Amino acid sequence: MSTPFYVSPQQAMADRAEYARKGIARGRSVVVLTYADGIVFVAENTSRALHKVSEIYDRIAFAAVGRYNEFENLRIGGVRYADLRGYSYDRADVNARGLANVYAQTLGTIFSSTGEKPYEVELIVAEVGKGPDDDQIYRLTPDGSVVDEQHTVAVGGNSESISTYLQQRHAEGLTLPEALKLAVDGLARDPNGGQARTLTQDQLEVAVLDRSRWQQRKFKRLVGGQLGRLLAGDETAVGDEDDIPAEAAAEAPPEESTDTSSED
Repeated sequence: MSTPFYVSPQQAMADRAEYARKGIARGRSVVVLTYADGIVFVAENTSRALHKVSEIYDRIAFAAVGRYNEFENLRIGGVRYADLRGYSYDRADVNARGLANVYAQTLGTIFSSTGEKPYEVELIVAEVGKGPDDDQIYRLTPDGSVVDEQHTVAVGGNSESISTYLQQRHAEGLTLPEALKLAVDGLARDPNGGQARTLTQDQLEVAVLDRSRWQQRKFKRLVGGQLGRLLAGDETAVGDEDDIPAEAAAEAPPEESTDTSSED
């Protein structure tokens, strides 16, 4: 009868963490940073159907890197949690901190379970507030740890070098084109100091949580001509959406639907 190999709990956890990190490092990065009117999400993603950035609830959005099927399951679970809590209590009771705690519990349970492999995902949960000081950004690692980030965060391959680049150059009060340029420059740079790549709008997935929108739901994807103009630095493109006039907005009833599929 053979004797099973003994592996210390510390070594087992370290091996699982390393396994998850290697899977995440193979994915293209996602950058999230604040600007004057909200929070912008920029992902290197050529697919128009498989999104790395999605809406969760009125003021909350979700971004992820790693295995798509794993973070998509987490996204769906987050939408269900938010809908149920908002319906059972009040829409204002749904916040990014509560959602991050739910994700942390799920990821932590899976990570510590010996019966299944850890999720190869890294998540960002962000909520836009009434003012810049109220914005919240949380990063979640595969072991369920939650990090409260300030102003900028990057996940995925080369995330450390991208985060350093963003932190050194980010400033309060950036316009959306300025924040978008900073995010794209961070994604395009070579961590080894080589020539920076050129990323076109077809290679990017961009969305914002815009506190200035009259709608109750603050999430909006930036695509097509509007994204192209913003990448070119055109600040007049910020308002290129089907907004109603301010007078009509004051009279319009709040949206009742919480279905997130319409903007995905």
